[in-house]
This record gives sequence, C-alpha cells and structure tokens, in this order.
Amino acid sequence: MGINKQSDIEANLQIGPTDIGMVRIYVSSGSTEIPMDFDPEEAEEISNEIRLAAQAARKLIKKS
Repeated sequence: MGINKQSDIEANLQIGPTDIGMVRIYVSSGSTEIPMDFDPEEAEEISNEIRLAAQAARKLIKKS
C-alpha cells in the first residue's frame, strides 16, 4: 500500500514518552502491534514532516 491508496483498515495510534526518554509511536490494528521508538530529535524531525504534509494537504483541498 502506498501513500495515495485508499484503505478501509482501522488502526489505533498512540504517541507518548517512554520511561527511558524515548518517544514512542504505537500503532495497533487487530492482532498487529507496532511500537516504534525514536530519540527526541528524531521525533521532532517526524513532527516537522507531519506539519509539512498537513500544509501540502491543505493546499490540495483549497484547489478543489
């Protein structure tokens, strides 16, 4: 599955700090669980990428 492919799959997303100073993004769907740990600097880079993607998505919505 790619970024632009629609899906009916539902998943839960949790984001928070771990007790060892990492940032965890935790995705679960059915019996699948994906914990992803990042150091704070990586997490900030990811948050910036999410902000940029949101800005790009808004521009696409405005064109419609």
